[in-house]
Amino acid sequence: MAVASVAAPAKARVGDVVKAYVALTKPRVIELLLVTTLPTMFLAAGGLPPWQLMLVTLVGGFLAAGSANTFNCVFDADIDEIMRRTRRRPVPLHQVSTAAALVFGVVLGIASTLILGFGANWLSAWLALGANAFYVFVYTMWLKRRTWQNTIWGGIAGCFPPLIGWTSVTGSVALAPLILFVVVFLWTPPHTWALAFRYKDDYAAADVPMLPVVRPAPKVANQILVYAVATVLVSLALWPLAPTGPLYPIAAALLGAVFIWESVQLWRRAHRGLEGAQLKAMRLFHWSNTYLALLFLVVAIDPLIF
Repeated sequence: MAVASVAAPAKARVGDVVKAYVALTKPRVIELLLVTTLPTMFLAAGGLPPWQLMLVTLVGGFLAAGSANTFNCVFDADIDEIMRRTRRRPVPLHQVSTAAALVFGVVLGIASTLILGFGANWLSAWLALGANAFYVFVYTMWLKRRTWQNTIWGGIAGCFPPLIGWTSVTGSVALAPLILFVVVFLWTPPHTWALAFRYKDDYAAADVPMLPVVRPAPKVANQILVYAVATVLVSLALWPLAPTGPLYPIAAALLGAVFIWESVQLWRRAHRGLEGAQLKAMRLFHWSNTYLALLFLVVAIDPLIF
């Protein structure tokens, strides 16, 4: 009985440590990145890619994104400590030390590069490493605290998964993944600014110049609507310029119509002078997640049918 009573807390501590390190990688963010990786592999293969290649690409992509997110947790620890949404992350809570988190991030980055390089090809590995470096050095360390355009240009890092998925299958870049790259690029600002409406006060307290912090709600809503329309238009360009059947354009048009409609509703509420929870910005944020996931799901299904 005495041994069991000592062992139980030890197991609990190990579990807490593992949970903290997993939290550093921001798994929920990675899920969305992988959602844009795997379907592009189906499109590149014109059907079902080899399962071994899918596994290698997803694991490598997960580790690459986890590495970037870990570095982000380290360099943004002071911001995370202030914001309600992030103050329970492992570094602000001192569950993982800064030094340990840095080592963890490096290990994940090296593992990702080797897995993708030897398991898929080195082009995919370098693309993943480039996305990692862009997110850490360009977005986290340079843009985020300096300009409201942080989301626009910093979001480029999150656009690489379609390129990585395509190149892991073909070994080269083509027009189709570049179109999907641009789709994610244009989708990122309205998605992020909708969330920033919800946490506007947090960003202001942390001195992060997100667009809703530095511009009035109507102007932010204008930008969101413009980017939403551009996202849908570019998504439709995939049909004539890439090997997709009739399912994709129909689904892209319907999903895009809802995305634009929700953006218009936010625009209307903002121009009526509503703010805070009345804007219902999180409704657009959640739908934008659904929109991107379903759009890429259709990208995967289309080549299986046609």
